[in-house]
Amino acid sequence: MAATFPLLILLLVLVPPPSARAADAVVSRIAFGSCANQSAPQPIWDAVAGFDPQLFVWLGDNVYGDNKRPFRVFGKERTVGPWKNVPRFYPSTEEELRRRYQLGKAKPGYARLREKAQVIGTWDDHDYGLNDAGKEFSGKVFTQRLLLDFLDEAEDSKRRKQAGVYASYMFGPEGKRVKVILLDTRYHRDPLLSDGTILGDPQWQWLERELHGAQSEITIIGSSIQVVSNLSATIGPLFYVESWARFPRERERLYRLIDSSKRTGVIFISGDVHFGEIARFDCGAQYPLYDVTSSGLTQSVDNAVPAVFRPLMRLLAVLTPTTMRVLSPNCLYKSCTTGQPNFGAIEIDWNAVPPRIKLELRDAEGRTVHSVEFPISELQPSGAHAIKKQAHAYQRHCTLETELPWLTRYRLALLFFGIIAAFVIAVVLLAIACLSNICMCSKKTKKE
Repeated sequence: MAATFPLLILLLVLVPPPSARAADAVVSRIAFGSCANQSAPQPIWDAVAGFDPQLFVWLGDNVYGDNKRPFRVFGKERTVGPWKNVPRFYPSTEEELRRRYQLGKAKPGYARLREKAQVIGTWDDHDYGLNDAGKEFSGKVFTQRLLLDFLDEAEDSKRRKQAGVYASYMFGPEGKRVKVILLDTRYHRDPLLSDGTILGDPQWQWLERELHGAQSEITIIGSSIQVVSNLSATIGPLFYVESWARFPRERERLYRLIDSSKRTGVIFISGDVHFGEIARFDCGAQYPLYDVTSSGLTQSVDNAVPAVFRPLMRLLAVLTPTTMRVLSPNCLYKSCTTGQPNFGAIEIDWNAVPPRIKLELRDAEGRTVHSVEFPISELQPSGAHAIKKQAHAYQRHCTLETELPWLTRYRLALLFFGIIAAFVIAVVLLAIACLSNICMCSKKTKKE
């Protein structure tokens, strides 16, 4: 026994624990997604597992924890319109939200994924507790605890002691490192129309330390809401969606921080909007900043409308002005957006010379719908990749949606209201014609 004791000590020193070995393992396949209704079928997990990811990242709306009243303009409870007297969304109790997390966690496909891949994540509004909610939401303390339970976060984790669920992870050995930074866009966020803060001062200070800290070949920043695209600027006033662009000073601060940190390989992944998209911004840092939006695993535009209207939705997607969306022959219809249920996939070929990265959106069958691929070396700060914004000149992937000419920016709304006006005019003219015919007929009857 005495002879074996030094040997045991030597083994403990030389052989790292399983958690350390996992952190040092080369990561080459990462999947991510958002918007999974726990009460709906979730067949997409088989496709996610088929991709064989080493890591899966939740980007919010991991369950739908709030409740929705019916759409009513009239009646005792009016949830929309000028006479609205009750909010359409309201939060669940702690017990009910816990039950919904248990339901989502017990989905067979997701359970199988958890057995083979590490799962990490952040939240968005519906699992935070209330649609479009920010720092004013009173239930955020217990909803944070329930999210971390869902993610199997250790009881002594820093995330259980801090205000918010932001976190960072480093994977892989030196020379093949992947850092994942998960932001919390809810806990400290000011009201939507305030142009205030999204992250809050403590999280900004933490993010600055993370970006200036230990280097990695790839840095994935997970945000529950889109960073690069500004859909609200081109589909308003018809619809508005949450995004960093609705807090322009915060987004500009984020770009400046990435640029000043000289961090290499930064890529955004996001969710929330119920469609998938690959966007790119070339004027935020000294290399292109990609934002791959995967939304949703169950909730999607195609699932929200009857099948007969889906071609119309695709047409509207084409007609929607966008300066940031990637157009590529590797994307379905050459436009990198999809209304089908989808998940995101990142593949890294470390053995290629130079190493390459592929960013993908895949459908519920696991088929690649959209993809972009390039050497990782393209995501390094350098004068060769830097693009300067030119005043009063349109530059794709650089000109903001809010800087588009008025007619271009609002063409979807103008088309919509034009169709409505034409329809109303047609109905009025038809009514006038009908009345005129009735009058003529009555006059003939009187003469006879």
